[in-house]
Amino acid sequence: MIHLPISRYRAAAWQYTPALMLLIGLVGLWELLVQVLNTRPYILPAPTAIWAALLEKGHLLPNHIQATAIEAVLGLVAAAIGGVLLAIVISSIPLAQRVLYPIIVTSQTIPAYVLAPLLMVWVGIGLESKVIVVALVGFFPIVISTVDGLDSADRDMVALVRSMGATKIEQLRYVLIPSALPGFFAGLKIAAAYSVIGAIIAEWVAAKEGLGIFIIRSQASFRIDQIFVAIAIIALLSIALFVAVHLLARLASPWKYANEKGENHS
Repeated sequence: MIHLPISRYRAAAWQYTPALMLLIGLVGLWELLVQVLNTRPYILPAPTAIWAALLEKGHLLPNHIQATAIEAVLGLVAAAIGGVLLAIVISSIPLAQRVLYPIIVTSQTIPAYVLAPLLMVWVGIGLESKVIVVALVGFFPIVISTVDGLDSADRDMVALVRSMGATKIEQLRYVLIPSALPGFFAGLKIAAAYSVIGAIIAEWVAAKEGLGIFIIRSQASFRIDQIFVAIAIIALLSIALFVAVHLLARLASPWKYANEKGENHS
């Protein structure tokens, strides 16, 4: 039986329909409760008021969205590159694992909003400091997941290619990296979900534009509806980055998803 691509899209749409219906129902309930309870807009605005605020300030949002998106994407790329390189070092050198692994874990006890002001002093208030904050937020899950993927590689296969004269680089390229791809992308998905939050934290410290600045200005003017607009956009940006990483994972490791597809059709 031939399965057309359109059928897969319909299946995916049907899969997420319950979540979408739940979201619509919650928004409708939110609107109803605000109207019935006569809640003040500065406490909890109705979804219709938030939509009106979006239309009112829509002309200001593209520049803010672009700034935050650039910071999030660049920081995510930097976290991916640095995380993979460090994971290779940790997995390849036992001493590095004993020395660096505890430090990496300990570093996660320091909140990003504490480091952000220091980075602004050391690096400046430009794009670089914000990219570093995002990279620090996404660094940990990438390193941990990639190390686990490298360590879980088939040791018999590694021994086989080594016996055939493969160098360390060739072992890494043909055995270890393919084995670590699922773990790497699992960590990258987590990092993608938090990258926008990292950019917002950096913008709260010092920035000229970005959704973080938009939130601060809205808070100063007591425009709670505009804050909800920013929250909705942040959620959409995070989802978009997560989906992009998921699609990239499908391209980089098609064998994994081919197996899942076969199981679904069986």
